[in-house]
Amino acid sequence: MEKRRLPGKTAQYAGLTGVVLIALLSPAAQAAVGQVDGEHGVLRVSGALTESACRLEMTSADQSVDLGEVGTGRLLRTGDRGTAVAVTLRLQDCLRSAANNRDRQGNLTWSPNQPAVSLTFTGVQDENNPQLFMARGVGGMGLRLTDAARHDVVPGLSGQPQLLTPGNNELTYYIVPERTGAPLQAGAYLAHVNFRLSYE
Repeated sequence: MEKRRLPGKTAQYAGLTGVVLIALLSPAAQAAVGQVDGEHGVLRVSGALTESACRLEMTSADQSVDLGEVGTGRLLRTGDRGTAVAVTLRLQDCLRSAANNRDRQGNLTWSPNQPAVSLTFTGVQDENNPQLFMARGVGGMGLRLTDAARHDVVPGLSGQPQLLTPGNNELTYYIVPERTGAPLQAGAYLAHVNFRLSYE
């Protein structure tokens, strides 16, 4: 049995429905409702997306380094050293970028597609040798820091720029006890060394 349609009724209701939806969804209608019943608000969100060269792995950001024991017999003369201990700093998510860095002597480290990083280590310097970090609790001994190539790292000064490969990287440094000109005084010692990464 065929259903009969009343002419014009469906179109009339469809048109009315469309008008109601438009009225409810219009910004002016929403604003009016919000002002009346107080159920609407606004979140204003801002920020910035920046280009990041690398990030330091969390296990590298806070490390404890045990140099073990060194006998005073190994540190008889100024400049005598104990056993060096390696410290590894792990970098993650290094992006491919150009490097154009100069060290303290003006030497250029350059690459068209490898980023470079310089590290600055800071801490209390030894009173008798400012090239060393102070070891609190002992006398006549400080701590020398060197990079992977065994170049000295001077406290407070930016180190040699190092080229990185895109992805993950490891930077190795060495800490070694060294005799200073002060009288030897044995004991347990402690030092705090901070470091900062710099990209240019």
